[in-house]
Amino acid sequence: MNSSPGGPQPKPLDWVLYLLAPVFFSTNLIFGRGITGEIAPFTTAFLRWAGSALIILPFVISDWRNCLAFVRENLWLWLWLGFLGMGICGGFVYWALTLTTASNATLIYTTSSLFIILFQFVFQGRALSAKELLGMAVAFTGVTVIVLKGEPAAILHMSFNLGDLGILAAAIAFALYSLGLRHPATAALKPLPMFGMLSIAGALVLLPPALWEVLHGGLMPDSGSDFTKLAGIILFASLAAFYCFQHAVRVFGPAMAGITLYLMPPLSIIMAVVFLGELFESYHAVGIVLVTGGLLLASGSPWQKKTP
Repeated sequence: MNSSPGGPQPKPLDWVLYLLAPVFFSTNLIFGRGITGEIAPFTTAFLRWAGSALIILPFVISDWRNCLAFVRENLWLWLWLGFLGMGICGGFVYWALTLTTASNATLIYTTSSLFIILFQFVFQGRALSAKELLGMAVAFTGVTVIVLKGEPAAILHMSFNLGDLGILAAAIAFALYSLGLRHPATAALKPLPMFGMLSIAGALVLLPPALWEVLHGGLMPDSGSDFTKLAGIILFASLAAFYCFQHAVRVFGPAMAGITLYLMPPLSIIMAVVFLGELFESYHAVGIVLVTGGLLLASGSPWQKKTP
């Protein structure tokens, strides 16, 4: 699927980056699990994006004229994307995870894909095909199987709290962020300088709540383990994940890029088994098959030749 009919077809590298996005996003489970309770949530998010901005700063400096022009001409768009993608989907998520379970958060956050398609339908007049809707339904069924551990009756015992609402807000914010990345003004910058600018915007919007936490006794990193986890979040869950996702949005469009979120639950499970020693259950296998099948159904064959 290409976002512009008749346009250039995605290259193999585009598909590699597309599939790597959920892999890198899923590493947030491995590194972020130990962060909760050891570092204050908005402080974690600020350090995450400030560190990312510092690493990618050379690319911003190399294209400083275009970066400055982008900020000067699109100040509110720049801050808006930083607020949505790094603020709400950063510190707000870490805060929400102190109040809700990982299972609830996984199910709720994956609905970003649905919100992307819904917002495109409502605000951009995007047509929805029966194949897309069916693929999304199959994939969401897979997510549900994983979250409910293969027991449908378990849904009757799920409770939702303020943290769940926070995750829902983050899912909506990520959908809006994905659509915002398609704004014509973002095409004026190359992907790396653009990502650097978004990291800077995220650090700026996260600075006030992070300072508030520090001034009110919020937990700070104080061990080698804390800094190792932060480094993992910066390098993999931030730099690599958002760059791959940003590239996917540019090449395939927000809806197609958003479908990759359905791969996060099975990937997170596999990583938990490999790195954290958790057990792999039969319902995990069922969920992975449904999620992968739904993704392929919704997106079509990656190597299918398309005509204008």
